[in-house]
Amino acid sequence: MSTDSRGVVSQFDFEALANQLLEQGLTASPADLHGCIVGLLAAGASHEAEAGLAALHESLDVYLHGELAEQVLALYQATAGALADDEFDFYPLLLDDSADLASRTAALASWCRSFLSGYAHASAATGQQLSALPQDSSEVLRDLAAIAEADTDDIEEDEDSERAYAELTEYIRFAALNAYADRLVGVAAENTADPQRSLH
Repeated sequence: MSTDSRGVVSQFDFEALANQLLEQGLTASPADLHGCIVGLLAAGASHEAEAGLAALHESLDVYLHGELAEQVLALYQATAGALADDEFDFYPLLLDDSADLASRTAALASWCRSFLSGYAHASAATGQQLSALPQDSSEVLRDLAAIAEADTDDIEEDEDSERAYAELTEYIRFAALNAYADRLVGVAAENTADPQRSLH
């Protein structure tokens, strides 16, 4: 278990998951998996963990088995619960603060790239047109796309850089929550317009 200053869900250890991914010969990181999971859920993917795991496979082209698959199923369920929590008890799963800043920034960028992959996959599966998204969600996708391109070559280990990194992690936390909330509002509006939709 691990906890960092952002309060990342403690039952999921980034390094342990990373080691399990390596053991299965996968290049994806825990940040990739979690970013994709959050993107899927924010775009309306099922909260059912098995369906989420299948969507994760398709979005990132990763196939998990054994204990790792069980861990990711649990991560999916915990993430769905955290996004839906009224207390905003959601945090992105990233490297903890003992890692160097360049590595943490690279993981953050990977999280954002994978969020976009998951979001696009779930949007296509639900028939949601990205061009018709609410303004807030459109801005979130644009901002995460910019963060995904973060340059880690010239990052300095100083207070200003640490502060900027902390602000980015907090931004993506609330960006994800806002995108998820936008989708819930959209679904509610669709169900109000067509009551038959809510019966299925």
